[in-house]
Amino acid sequence: MATRYQYETSPRKLEPSYKREKRKQNIKVVKDLPKQEVKISKEQKIRHRKVTLLVIAIFGLLLTISYRNTQINEKFNEMQTLETKLSSLQKENEQLQVTIENSLNLSNIEKQAKEKLGMQKLTNKQTIYVSLPKKDYIESATEKIEISDNTAQNWFEKIVDKIFNR
Repeated sequence: MATRYQYETSPRKLEPSYKREKRKQNIKVVKDLPKQEVKISKEQKIRHRKVTLLVIAIFGLLLTISYRNTQINEKFNEMQTLETKLSSLQKENEQLQVTIENSLNLSNIEKQAKEKLGMQKLTNKQTIYVSLPKKDYIESATEKIEISDNTAQNWFEKIVDKIFNR
């Protein structure tokens, strides 16, 4: 045998030492026969209906359970978002309360009065003392004040007052 060089990358195929025999396959053609009607008893029909109804009922039950779970999940997520909003609002409220307390500090008020309003502390030269007698300062009314409400009278009462008061 002579060796031949192979210049391709794929290996060469070896031929088997035996030869294949071609066989004739016997294929039979079967004609379609008419389908026979299968008789199902009433009990089997009832059992089949019960099984289908049971499957439908189980499917409906699982569907309602899954729908309810989705509703629960939605409400839970809504509750979580509301709780996070509540906590952020509470933190903001606490921060505002701290700033209010800091601004109500007497030294801060004094500082803002000096800076923004240009106010100054009083000196002893600016203090004026007033002496007041110790008598009662409430005066009693000497005149009798009578308040009449003419707008409350209707037109009939006005006519009657004019006739009888003259």
